[in-house]
Amino acid sequence: MDSIKIGMIGLDTSHVTAFTKLINDVNHEHHVPGGRVTAAYPGGSPDFPLSINRVEGFTEELRNQYGVEIVATPEEVAERCDAILLESADGRVHLEQFRRIASYGKPVFIDKPLALKAADAEEIGRIAAKHGIPVMSASSLRYTDALIAELEREGAGMITGADVHGPMPVEPTQSYYFWYGIHTAEMLFAIMGTGCEEVYASSSESHELITGRWRDGRIGTIRGSRDGSYQFGALVHRTKGSAYINASAAARPAYAGLMEQVIAMFKTGRPSLNWEETIAIIRFLEKAEESRTSGAAVRIHP
Repeated sequence: MDSIKIGMIGLDTSHVTAFTKLINDVNHEHHVPGGRVTAAYPGGSPDFPLSINRVEGFTEELRNQYGVEIVATPEEVAERCDAILLESADGRVHLEQFRRIASYGKPVFIDKPLALKAADAEEIGRIAAKHGIPVMSASSLRYTDALIAELEREGAGMITGADVHGPMPVEPTQSYYFWYGIHTAEMLFAIMGTGCEEVYASSSESHELITGRWRDGRIGTIRGSRDGSYQFGALVHRTKGSAYINASAAARPAYAGLMEQVIAMFKTGRPSLNWEETIAIIRFLEKAEESRTSGAAVRIHP
């Protein structure tokens, strides 16, 4: 399809306007061709201020600036569109919303975090498989040009570990590490791959340190900050040296890289990101929260 009709579910995050600009505005410097956002359901979680307090503004912007039709239910979005961006900021509602649209058989991108529990994430996968739906979930930080360039760099040697850092504010309704920790976890797994078998988390008022041990003996860490720094980055360790990535300094927005992958999935039905890696990240964060509470290292079972 040259121009896919794209629907949005959940207009309570800045991602909805950022993605719509990239997709609908052909004059945008980083325009992502291939589709058009045409319908949306506002949604919003009343007990989550960063959700419910932003719905009205983003809904009006999509309606007035981009001519997006606003509808009353997720099902109406699925009926009117070829593919769906499930954008609700509240990870708690993703399973229920996905369940409501799965029978329509449309490919779905679920924005971060996929879920706040591994059991919910796994259930989304089972529902998708039952209905034969291509589904993908990822943070845009995985698709920064700097990170991709480093991972594709030839002759640099095997990756032996990584230290990732980024902001980690906490939202009470979004568990503990899932609200912003998902970004650094996505970067870590993009670098290290799957196979993390144990995690240990250390926490203070302003910082978090999460250490993962992989089955092959490699170690990867996440340092989360609440001291005012909003820079994302990673130190990638290889057999031939280490290289630092400043993910916040890219000229092209990471959102553009993400939307390119999503539009490609909508067209081909083939996600570029393995679903098992997505599930592994949710398990990792869930067990990291267990470790933070218990003060002990926690095993991760596949």
